[in-house]
Amino acid sequence: MAFDLPPLRIALYGTLALFSLVLFGLSAARLRYTTHLPPGDPLNGGTPFYDPIVAEILFTTLMTMAWSIFIIHAIHKRAEHRFVSRFRDEIIGLAILWLFWIIGAGIATSIWGDLSFCQEFRACRILTALVAFCWLGWIILTIILGVTLLFAFANRAFVEPLHGRWDPRASHYRDSRA
Repeated sequence: MAFDLPPLRIALYGTLALFSLVLFGLSAARLRYTTHLPPGDPLNGGTPFYDPIVAEILFTTLMTMAWSIFIIHAIHKRAEHRFVSRFRDEIIGLAILWLFWIIGAGIATSIWGDLSFCQEFRACRILTALVAFCWLGWIILTIILGVTLLFAFANRAFVEPLHGRWDPRASHYRDSRA
């Protein structure tokens, strides 16, 4: 029985989209809390603020959800688009997302690394889950990037359609990309 890579890639991208959705919700909850602090709240003396890293994570999750849906569609429907249709293009997109994720996860961990002292508070539980999902998303993204790179290297497929089931004669954009 031959190993079929597209279903694995679709599952990994689906998992990444799910983790991004959860992280989006956690980031939105954190932003809502910090920008609407009630008077007398011990955090920041009750003065509303926002964490720039949470805004970065929110942006990263939005980009990742859009990217994941786009790639799942391209793999499932064997769709080829003019600007992002090759493994090379996917690897570049994944590398950019990978940088956003590692920066977000690293900074969030350096700020909120150990909140075990305040787990009875909802805000601390949200931050702990936020950091955890940052790292889980980064791990899945790293696995996707590794699998895609291995496949592209093993099959010399950097300029082949990213859906992984190609027939170079049937490609719509083969001649325009040469």
